[in-house]
Amino acid sequence: MRKKSNQIIFEKKFAFDIWDKKTISQAFRFAEEYKKFLTQNKTERKVVEWVEKEALKRNYKKIDTFKKSNFKIGGNRKFYSINRNKSIILGNLGKKDILNGLKLILAHIDSPRLDLKLQPLYEKEHLAFLKTHYYGGIKKYHWPAIPLAIYGVIVRQNGKIINIEIGDKENEPVLMITDLLPHLSGKQLEKALYNAIEAEELNLLIGSIGVRKGKEKIKNNILQILNRKYKITEEDLISADLEVVPAGPCRDLGIDSSFIAGYGQDDRICAFCAINALFEATGSDQTRVVALVDREETGSEGATGATSNFIIDFIGELLYFQRRKYNENYLRDALSLSKAISGDVTCGFDPDYQSVFDPENTARLGAGVVIEKYTGRGGKFYTSEATAEYVSYIRNIFNKAKVNWQTGGLGKVDIGGGGTIAMFLARHNMDIIDCGPALLSMHAPFEISHKADLYSTFKAYLAFFNY
Repeated sequence: MRKKSNQIIFEKKFAFDIWDKKTISQAFRFAEEYKKFLTQNKTERKVVEWVEKEALKRNYKKIDTFKKSNFKIGGNRKFYSINRNKSIILGNLGKKDILNGLKLILAHIDSPRLDLKLQPLYEKEHLAFLKTHYYGGIKKYHWPAIPLAIYGVIVRQNGKIINIEIGDKENEPVLMITDLLPHLSGKQLEKALYNAIEAEELNLLIGSIGVRKGKEKIKNNILQILNRKYKITEEDLISADLEVVPAGPCRDLGIDSSFIAGYGQDDRICAFCAINALFEATGSDQTRVVALVDREETGSEGATGATSNFIIDFIGELLYFQRRKYNENYLRDALSLSKAISGDVTCGFDPDYQSVFDPENTARLGAGVVIEKYTGRGGKFYTSEATAEYVSYIRNIFNKAKVNWQTGGLGKVDIGGGGTIAMFLARHNMDIIDCGPALLSMHAPFEISHKADLYSTFKAYLAFFNY
């Protein structure tokens, strides 16, 4: 805030301009841990594995074990639950009655990518390829001619799960989608950018060596390699979750190393900050919950998305643990008095594309975590809008904790827009607001965040849990 002409003016404060050296050093150290996390966890399954390992180090217990022992929890007050290996929820049971409400932070751990089709492997002109189907809002022209990796699982008919990771280790080959050379791209370059690369052209080049005899020699050789390494058949590919992601590590960006470039920052940056805030929170007796969900990039539908009941069921179990009795009215009362943050990223102002932004209502990289009262598109469609009272509550917390924060939105009103998972918790009569860092190049294979915004987001979530 600053005073000018008898008016109080709100302005963005760039963190590295006002933070002391110690805080800046802490932000850079926090960024190093985040980069490791982002490099190692490029799919929702990998994130769930990482979170579970970190939770177990801190004595969290799987909630299912207490169901089997008639809810005899003893002195334990930290629980977690995994939903189909693609979503995870953690809770710290507080001393205060859950009927007075909880504190929740929700984030999604899926990111735009390419998925393999059910029958992906084919051979053409002595080359072998894998067919893909893109997942979420990508720009298709981003994906050819960059090194790619495959992560996921293949489940055999007998139920055995085979983990697949190909392309990220230095001694492994990468995969790639081909692109047309400029010399022959005349017609391609005349197309609208959206159609320059067709979805059915996003096929992975994977081999050219064939077996000696028979038809489809290249395809058969690839199948033999997969069978030797993973003991799978072509039919096993039908029961698989295989995701194609950019190969390579998360990196510092910029001569001054102030930025982070990496895949999947939408929205694993918020997931990382939320989990670390939960682990470090100490200042409140309220029950605290972090839920990391799948499927947000395609609408949140499905058993592992935010529309699933697994979040509400987990809260219901915590309610039973604390009160030793449960009914639907208790749960609804608890939800209606709870306060939540939908941790998700927003767009940062990009000077090279000024025409799509409202400069007064767009976040800047380096100016801290972003509070978004509403998202949506056009006339506020597909959004959950926080009340004025709840926005006041949130900014009061952030100001007390000296969190560097700003406001922002998704560009000019009729240019575009987007939604988050906030609406799915608001359905339970819960106060919730969108809050997370701004990115450049959102949904690109490598997105850009600012280290000051990463650290500010962690501090904001920590303050939310502590106050």
